[in-house]
Amino acid sequence: MSKTSQTMKPATAAKKLDIYLLATPAEFQDGVVSRDELTTLQNNPPEWLQELRKNGPHPRSVVAARLGVSISGLARAGITEALTTADIEAIRADGPDWLERERATQAEVRREAARLKENPKQTR
Repeated sequence: MSKTSQTMKPATAAKKLDIYLLATPAEFQDGVVSRDELTTLQNNPPEWLQELRKNGPHPRSVVAARLGVSISGLARAGITEALTTADIEAIRADGPDWLERERATQAEVRREAARLKENPKQTR
């Protein structure tokens, strides 16, 4: 009995690689990705993947993480598109009010999650 490799859609692979699908090469977008190919991409990324991870554009999950806010926080700020590393750095440099607010909200959420993890039966 031969072992068949499981495959995934490009969107799934892009999500697992934390990259923006529409910024990937056409052959990545149009094909399917096997688990072995995904492992190779993760462990030995080609130049296009290294460049994409470094400069973007980045998916909202990566943008949110780099700014220290939630994806919902990005949406509340009106940021719905993928951003480049330069865009993210510009937002950090500007230090808009929404960024400080959302970072504070995110910090509170993390504190509450940590508190609940320590005392799971305790609620507010």
